[in-house]
Formats: sequence, structure tokens, C-alpha cells
Amino acid sequence: MVTGPSFEEMLHPQTIEPSIRAQALAALETDPLNPLNLYNITWRDAENRIYYLVLPSELTGVEARIVLIYGGGFPSGSHKVGAAYSVLLEKQLLGEVDPRLHTLVWPSTGNYGIGGAFIGCRMEYDSIVVLPEEMSQERFDRISSYGARIIRTAGSESNVKEIYDETKRLRGSDAKIRVLNQFEVMGNYRFHYHVTGNTLVELAAELQAEGIGAGKISAFVSAMGSAGTIAAGDRLKQVWGDHKIVGLEPIQCPTLYNNGYGAHEIQGIGDKHVTWIHNVFNMDALMAIDDRDSLNGLRVLAEAPGREVLSQRFGLDARLVEQLSRTLGISGICNIIGAIKTAKFYSMGSDDIIVTVATDAMERYRSVMANLRDQRGPLDEAAATAIVDGVFHRAGSDWIMEGSREARERWHNLKYYTWVEQQGKSVEELDAQRDPAWWVAHQEQVAEIDRRLLAQRAG
Repeated sequence: MVTGPSFEEMLHPQTIEPSIRAQALAALETDPLNPLNLYNITWRDAENRIYYLVLPSELTGVEARIVLIYGGGFPSGSHKVGAAYSVLLEKQLLGEVDPRLHTLVWPSTGNYGIGGAFIGCRMEYDSIVVLPEEMSQERFDRISSYGARIIRTAGSESNVKEIYDETKRLRGSDAKIRVLNQFEVMGNYRFHYHVTGNTLVELAAELQAEGIGAGKISAFVSAMGSAGTIAAGDRLKQVWGDHKIVGLEPIQCPTLYNNGYGAHEIQGIGDKHVTWIHNVFNMDALMAIDDRDSLNGLRVLAEAPGREVLSQRFGLDARLVEQLSRTLGISGICNIIGAIKTAKFYSMGSDDIIVTVATDAMERYRSVMANLRDQRGPLDEAAATAIVDGVFHRAGSDWIMEGSREARERWHNLKYYTWVEQQGKSVEELDAQRDPAWWVAHQEQVAEIDRRLLAQRAG
């Protein structure tokens, strides 16, 4: 059966057997559907450099150094492919799935489904992606291009219940179906805890060597979709005890913030429930971000007048503006706003590094940006200036909830309604998550998964 890298090789791709690494890097450019691209699942490029950008204070308006790691260099154009691969690899090594026997179902609101289509089909599985019908057209096109089938469910980003209902129907209709639920399976958590988290530990030292920061990361800021990415913070908090983990969700669907509900337009986050894999007891603050700010912030980068304002009026390097215009998607803008709010809320200064994430890139939202332009007319200099000032520079301390003992308990209790009432978990399983040892035990399974993979290669 087709496999790819171990967790250690995803963290340190230079440890991959040199001929395989060379072939994989060549395939990334010339043969993107080749299974060798599994070996390109890493936060590092061909020269072993981490994919990151340091955002200038001219954009952020704060002294703290906000560092953006970006997933566009991964196969499929998003780091979610790493979570999809880790989930499938573990299931395959444990004998729970077999490409000769099973059809995989990937429940998603976008990037995990795209990653699942890429991974599943490269590992020779029949794959079905279930996602809401109102997601961007680019998402559907990418999934189809990878060879997976698509089932569209009602609604938009926050309509995850409809996805769950469809996957339940599929599971009951065909004994060959195996559902790889990103919101539940711990392979998603382990990828980000081990690979993303340890990559950031190493990034802190690299930044210090370049004169940026004091060799530590003060905060990790991530919006929650499946809540896989935010698991990197669990690793960072083990390294630096005073590290802050900040989660984000949309104002228009403030589920953790206010038991709220609703539709929103920050594709990839705010899925109207608390996921099973989210270690809410480790989250230090929750912030809600307006989806209009996220869309407008991306619009500044999508349209030429906005890019000109950033470089000519606010003094950003034109090359950086161009790179940001390719690197960021809607949730990336949301994460930057959250990082700015984090810097202000915790009074962080020039020695503090705040890391956040661009999950995907502009190429997945050109249709969304075109719709905005059609609705509102073209962007001009005055409007672009107002957006930069209002969205980034004036991001404030509204919609912030600290992770008090009571708040964390409330966040945890919200899991009951999805996972016990609807998805068949027991109260005992839910209560077990209160113990930090439960999470540590799942973290420690990384070594066992790698051992099994290496044994399969040798055997």
C-alpha cells in the first residue's frame, strides 16, 4: 500500500532518503499528482527553509513581531493536507482501512476535503468529499481535479451538522465506507502538535539568530475549523510555560464565545460546534473576528488600488505586498487581525513573537473577491486606506474572552451536545479529556506511528 513520510520526516524533510527527496521535489514542480508528492508534506522548502513571513509594523500597527507561517507550499496548496495524510496513514497502519476494500469519506468545509482528495487518491483509495454547497467554486474545482467525488450539503461554512448527517447516511448505506472525520480523529491533532508545533519551536531559534525576538514564541493565534492547527500551541506551551494560545471564531457565529450560531463568510473556520480534538483547557483567550473585516482585508490585497495604497501610502515593500497578495486567504486575514488584537490585549512589545497561520491562499477566493467587486464596485484609494486603518491599525480589545477556569469548563461542556448526543461518544470519554494525561497519551502515539511505518518499510 502507498505511504509517504513519517512524522519525523515531515518535521525534518532533510532526513528523507536523498534520492526520494530529490524525486519528490522534482515532482512538486513537474508532476503534482504523482504520489511522490506525499514526501513534500512539510513546513520546509527545498532548501530546508520554513515557509514564513515577518509582517511589518506598518501593516500591523504594533511593536510585537507578528510572524505568518503559510501553507501554500504544501501539496494541494494548504497545510491541511498534512492532517489528511496523518489521519489516513495512521488508519492504514492500524489496519482500519485498505484501498482494496474501502471507500473513504472526508467531511470538510474545504481545505481538509481538498487535502483528503489529494491524499486519498494518491494512496489509491476511492474518495468522497462531503462539503457545503456554498463554499467557493475553487474548492470544488480542486477536489474534482484530484479525482475525488463530491457530495454537496445544504448551507455554508457553519453548517457542519448537515455534513455529519450525510456522512452518517453514507456509513449506513455501504459497509465499505470509512469516514475520516477531521473534527474527531486524533491524527489531525498529532500532525499539528508534533510537526507544526516543533517546526515553530525551531523557527523561534532561527528568528533569534536573525535578530528577531528573544528565542521564544509568546503567543500562537489560530482560528478554529477542525481545531487541528491550534494543537501546535499545546507543544509550544510545553516549551514555554507562559506561552499564550489564542483561538478565533467569527462574530457572526460566536459558538464558544456566546453559545452563538449563524452563517458567516470566513471559509475554513467557525463550524458551529466544539470539536472533539480541541484541547480547550489549554486555550488562554478566545477572540471573535468580524467576517466583514476579513473579507475587506483580503480585498485590499486582491485589487491593484489596495496594493498600491499598502506600498505607497503605508510604506510596505512592494515585493512583500505582492507576496501577501498570493499567500493569504480569508482565514489568514482573520488570523492576522487576531494576532494584532493579541499583541494589544497582552501589551506585547518588540521582543515578543506572535505566530499565526495562512492556511490557504488567494487562488481559492478569486470568485469571492470578484463577487465583492461586483456588489460594491471597484476599490479606490480612499476606501483602501480606510480598510487598512480600520481593519488592521484599529483592531481593538472588543470581543475578547479570557480562558478562565469557568470559561474553559463551559467550552468543554459544549462538546456534549455534538459528541455524546449526536455522535455516539460516552460521557466517560468526554470526562477523560479533563485530565492533561489524556492529551499527553495521544501526543506520545507519534513515536508508535513512526515505528509502525518504519517497520512496514523494512518488512
